[in-house]
Amino acid sequence: MKIRKVAVFTGTRAEYGLLYWLLKDIQADPELALQLLVTGMHLSPEFGQTYHQIEADGFTIDEKVEILLSSDSAVGTAKSMGLGVLGFADALDRLKPDMLVILGDRFEALAVAQTAMILRIPILHLHGGEITEGAYDDAIRHAITKLSYLHATSTEEHRQRVIQLGETPSRVFNVGAIGLDHLKRSSFMSKDALSQSLGLSLKKPYFLVTYHPVTLGSEDPILSFQVLLDALNRFPDHQIIMTYPNADEGGRKIIPMIENFAASQSERVIAIPSLGQIRYLSGVKYAAVVIGNSSSGIIEVPSFDVPTVNIGVRQKGRLAAKSVLQAEVNQDSIVKVIQLAITRGYKLPNEKIFNPYGQGDSSQRIIKLIKSFNFDPCKSFYDIKMKS
Repeated sequence: MKIRKVAVFTGTRAEYGLLYWLLKDIQADPELALQLLVTGMHLSPEFGQTYHQIEADGFTIDEKVEILLSSDSAVGTAKSMGLGVLGFADALDRLKPDMLVILGDRFEALAVAQTAMILRIPILHLHGGEITEGAYDDAIRHAITKLSYLHATSTEEHRQRVIQLGETPSRVFNVGAIGLDHLKRSSFMSKDALSQSLGLSLKKPYFLVTYHPVTLGSEDPILSFQVLLDALNRFPDHQIIMTYPNADEGGRKIIPMIENFAASQSERVIAIPSLGQIRYLSGVKYAAVVIGNSSSGIIEVPSFDVPTVNIGVRQKGRLAAKSVLQAEVNQDSIVKVIQLAITRGYKLPNEKIFNPYGQGDSSQRIIKLIKSFNFDPCKSFYDIKMKS
């Protein structure tokens, strides 16, 4: 029996958290050999060196590729991608995987995807077909789709969009959102344990806040984030757990603002570079509201029956549950929507929120795809027949 070598790529804390159970299932399968390729924010002291958490979870990191520059500009991001292609070429040549798994839409992922395509390594892409019109991640996601051979989407709507992009239907599968596997398979922290872990007594209702810079459009990251901070100050009876942004263009400008905000109100605000997936989801579980513009607020949070206040255009176009409430980037709008979220006025008293992203059984479905595929490097473009 030939054991298939499956390389899995991760460049951020959030992406790794979503991939956790898939990594565990690949690791445990006697027909598969896990290879872990780690890069980006994981290796950066500025963003918490989260590769230590990967190792603490029992995984061996097969390749570390340094790509992040100490820059907060579009040029710096483009240069990081160039460094990535150079490093990923050597890493993938050493690993020689039978398949590379990539989740999502970040610039690091595009760099490794184009490298794998040139090296004729088939790519399994997770979460293709989604739309986020406020970030260049949107174009990156669709580009990775065209570089990939197999596709595991989070909804049927997204599956149809991948097919619309010219991918053959027999290679496109709706498996649900992989991050929801935590709901069935992970043990969350108690509120007391979470409080102790954070070093903040969570005696009052609290907000969990994650805000990333908008990489397309006209939202200035500093001005937009200051508007959010001013809105949060209008809820003095709520505590705040605030996480750092991703390493996107403009993200480093936000970090000092987070740190200063927390330092000025240390009795009710705490800033954490990275919570880790279980601590983050535990934080979601007990939160009054999740606030910001992270995809997690749309994909995972509704399954906890916790409302999300999504701010601005970063996630514009993404399919969302009823509990995801949209706010404009101005103080009055954010305050009004937070108040609606707190009162749960967006739903009936006993109404159960439906999450369109699945039921938490994605990993094993993906394992079946990995074990059953046969790779043909000559990928045909699938034309959708026009109605006459």
